[in-house]
Amino acid sequence: QVQLVESGGGLVQAGGSLRLSCAASGTILSINAMGWYRQAPGKQRELVAQITRSGSTNYADSVKGRFTISRDNAKNTVYLQMNSLKPEDTGVYYCNADRVQTWSRVYDYWGQGTQVTVSS
Repeated sequence: QVQLVESGGGLVQAGGSLRLSCAASGTILSINAMGWYRQAPGKQRELVAQITRSGSTNYADSVKGRFTISRDNAKNTVYLQMNSLKPEDTGVYYCNADRVQTWSRVYDYWGQGTQVTVSS
């Protein structure tokens, strides 16, 4: 069974920084892409950043230049460094692992979510 465990959320003042981590555990053969999504109160979940196995990245326009996604394939772990945080970055951040291949199947997985709150 594959699990995604997130850490690193919290409360920070505007202009501050946080680093999120997400580790995938289980008998994993490969993971296609890993990424971070967020959901603010009353809004739909949206993509924040994604990174492929080869290291190609994709960012939401609202976070370009402030957030950096990185990945350690050997540890099946993805990171999100968030700098110059704004109140509008507040939300629950979810880790996603796309097309996780195990011995029995290929499936997408989500973490439980970690709260990020940016105060003005």
